[in-house]
Parts: sequence; C-alpha cells; structure tokens
Amino acid sequence: MTEIHTPRLVLRRWHEDDLVPMGEINADPEVMRWIDDGSVLTPDQTAEAIERWEEDWDEEGFGLFAVELLASGELAGFAGLSVPEYLPEVLPAVEIGWRLGQPFWGQGYASEAAHAALEFALQDRGIERVISISRPGNEASENVMRKLGMVPERVTTHPVHGFPLHVHAIDLSEFDA
Repeated sequence: MTEIHTPRLVLRRWHEDDLVPMGEINADPEVMRWIDDGSVLTPDQTAEAIERWEEDWDEEGFGLFAVELLASGELAGFAGLSVPEYLPEVLPAVEIGWRLGQPFWGQGYASEAAHAALEFALQDRGIERVISISRPGNEASENVMRKLGMVPERVTTHPVHGFPLHVHAIDLSEFDA
C-alpha cells in the first residue's frame, strides 16, 4: 500500500470511512467553485469518484491520495496524480491536483501535500514531466503551482465549457526536492 508521510500529513489510499468527509468537501460550493463547471457533487457522485480514483491506482500505478491530518486523523481532502483525459491536447500527460475542505485552507496543507505527490511522481514513479491545470482567477491553486516550481506553459480552452485554462508544467530536471 502506498503511503507518504510529511511533517503534518499522511497521503494514503482511500478508506470506506473517507466517503462522508469527502462528500462534504465536494458538496461545498466554495470548494467546487473552480472545479469543472463549478457544480457540487452528490454523495453518490463522490462515491463514484473515489471508486474511479482507486481504479486509477490499480491501472496507472498512481492516483489521487486521500490527505489526512497526522495529528487528528481528519480527512482534509485529496492531492495526487491523474491523466487529464478531458483535455486531449495536453496528452500524453500526468496532472497533479488537489482539493481540500475550507477548514484546511490557508495553512500550507495543499502545498505540503502537492509537493509530496510531485516528489512521488518524479522520483518514485519515474514520471519525467508533470502538469497542473487551473482556471484564471484561482490564485490559491496557481500559488501552489509556483511553490512547486511549475511554470506557465500555455493557455487553452476547456473543450466542454469553453472557459480558459492555464497549463503549468515542471520536469524532473527542474524539480527541487
């Protein structure tokens, strides 16, 4: 089982008892504001998403980690890797992403979890290049990307919703573990 410990977090595979707290995160309109079209997810959609994330681990050898606070055991959200199939023009690619509940914002957890996931991608899984995709205005996520050492690569358009997307990238030679 893949598990990563940082000073304050545990990045791990998903457990059945993660469904309720992840469902609460996905049901928060402020959390989901920058995700896809901004729609919140139902508990059933969250369950399906977690199932897909676990399947990605089995198929790809990487995926989205559940992010748990080391001190309390609370689920803060997720961080990890996926293939951005919704944006064919960047493929083949591996994307790093994160989503945390509001109580966990502004404390550096997203940067800490994303750095651990990026290190896992580049050093453990041998992925030589990782991208991250954001919507213009999502300053919090773009700040995490900068902290990771990612640089803007291109601006494109979401193929379904038509809004602009910023694509950032980093490769193994640029990563500072």
